[in-house]
Amino acid sequence: MAPEQPENPAPPARPCPICGKPAVQRFKPFCSGRCSDIDLGRWLKGNYVIPGEPVEEAEEVPMRRGEDD
Repeated sequence: MAPEQPENPAPPARPCPICGKPAVQRFKPFCSGRCSDIDLGRWLKGNYVIPGEPVEEAEEVPMRRGEDD
């Protein structure tokens, strides 16, 4: 008889998306605070974008009287 296997085995551990080292639980999915900060910097600089049609900025709508509070 074969030993019982768990119904939902844990997915294989993924490496750090920045450097490829094994991820650490504290910084998951990264291996360190440094790699986490590098990723955050890339987001803030706009390096990660979803391709698509450019969106035009909405025109400013003039405010009605009494709404300038």
